[in-house]
Amino acid sequence: MAFVKEFKEFAMRGNVVDLAVGVVIGAAFGGIVTSLVKDIIMPPIGYITGGVDFSDKKIILKDADPVHKVLENAIHYGSFINAVIQFLIIAFSIFMVVKAINSLKKSEPEPEAAPVAEPEPTKEELLLTQIRDLLAKGQK
Repeated sequence: MAFVKEFKEFAMRGNVVDLAVGVVIGAAFGGIVTSLVKDIIMPPIGYITGGVDFSDKKIILKDADPVHKVLENAIHYGSFINAVIQFLIIAFSIFMVVKAINSLKKSEPEPEAAPVAEPEPTKEELLLTQIRDLLAKGQK
């Protein structure tokens, strides 16, 4: 039972719940970016490059053989290019969101720090002060 109680306390901490929400939103955001790259960004790039569809680009290592039921073996570098573009868009979007959040935090006035009191002198400092004062009196 103690294990269940500890797990419940762990799961209900604010940081864990925030992280879970972030993961769910991130996954949904990933789907949006995937669609953005696939359906909006790559078609114009394909048009500019003469109708090239990067998702279909590949290097065939071994052709398919339907007679012997052997599938094609290929390196799909076009899919990799799409994934890199998606990553760059996600990274840039996260950068912009963090930058916006940080600018909002900066606009909030920071609470003024309480004045720091001078520390009490140590016994040695008090003794040295007394010796200095006595020496100053003796020189007059």
